[in-house]
Amino acid sequence: LIDLFNSNITLGKNGVPVAENFRLEQSTIAETVQAGQVRVKTLYLSVDPYMRCRMNEDTGSDYLRPWQLSEVADGGGIGVVEESKHPNFAKGDFVTSFTWPWQTAAILDGDSLQKLVPQLVNGRLSYFLGAAGITGLTALLGIREKGHVAMGANQTMVVSGAAGACGSLAGQIGRLEGCSRVVGIAGTDEKCSILVQEMGFDAAINYKKGDVAKQLRELCPGGVDVYFDNVGGDISDAVISQMNQNSHIILCGQISQYNKDVPYPPPLSADIEKIQKERNITRERFLVLNYMDKQEASVLQLCRWIQDGKLKVR
Repeated sequence: LIDLFNSNITLGKNGVPVAENFRLEQSTIAETVQAGQVRVKTLYLSVDPYMRCRMNEDTGSDYLRPWQLSEVADGGGIGVVEESKHPNFAKGDFVTSFTWPWQTAAILDGDSLQKLVPQLVNGRLSYFLGAAGITGLTALLGIREKGHVAMGANQTMVVSGAAGACGSLAGQIGRLEGCSRVVGIAGTDEKCSILVQEMGFDAAINYKKGDVAKQLRELCPGGVDVYFDNVGGDISDAVISQMNQNSHIILCGQISQYNKDVPYPPPLSADIEKIQKERNITRERFLVLNYMDKQEASVLQLCRWIQDGKLKVR
């Protein structure tokens, strides 16, 4: 059981989270499962960048509630049913929820759970929290809804945070959806090597080495048509400066800004905002939960790509 540390501190807004903000406790759960409930053993928990927002009194999102001090943290999780009193689930079923408590075992409301089919991801259950879950949906639907990618249009896509869970999928999906050139930005030579050698990116830039803007000009000679933005800040300024007329930013995340007291999405500097307006670059907030009517078909597409080896996952 993990919960936020110490009931006499308050949730903050600025600063870097540290281990001392959390504590590990031993506890017990009820012995009796009530009608409509299931008892589960936790197999996987997903720890994601958006959780930083849940450490603030105001998450900045109407769909996310703050974690409460001295209450159990929660997020995406997967477990196996050990006892069920819900008609949709039986012992041995694998289930998932977006509000899974950070506990080794729990009694949950069956209506909050979805049943998983391991065969869809070649038995790799954890993929349902990543490539075949919200992470993969964010990459796929972000590209389809905000990227305006078209097969045969000779578009160049740049992905920041490209070696992360979402970015590594976004670059591959951009290629599958029709981009002719995909360039990633990451923070180590090893990550850049993986992007190119394993995940099919045409090139990758280590932003900690050399001039990012100069490297972008060399690697994207025709400019940038689609930018999958996970980071914001100086990296995004460098990419936006290289973007073409009527191009598109997929505003997925701004992780460089999450420990700062700024609105979301963070405003651009005056110079970069001028470029955005003059070149008619779209930069609209993207929230995958607004497209849940497309969830089932999109998850099946992701699973097919995984089964066919077209979507690589690390």
